[in-house]
Amino acid sequence: MLSRNPEIEESSGNIWADVGAPDAEERMAKALLSRWIDKQIVSRDLTQIEAAELMGLSQPEVSKVVRGRVSGFSLERLTRMINALGHDVRISVTPKTEERAHLLVATP
Repeated sequence: MLSRNPEIEESSGNIWADVGAPDAEERMAKALLSRWIDKQIVSRDLTQIEAAELMGLSQPEVSKVVRGRVSGFSLERLTRMINALGHDVRISVTPKTEERAHLLVATP
């Protein structure tokens, strides 16, 4: 039976970390990058075939990326896709903080 007063826990901002998934930071980074790629494709009004040609992929691979199905793609490969769309990717190293001691990805 469902409790009338369920416990509510604030999200960390990373669903995979919240559920204890392995490689949570990498999964979140891939999700953010794939979302950025999708937004670029939509904003340029590209078909998946046109996007595939620009990024050197097949159309089915583009479909996977824009749907967030990126487990078979490395961060490096996603970065190359962004480069092919005419953007640079910047990686920055900062001192570790207690609450965020892992990989962080910032997107515009």
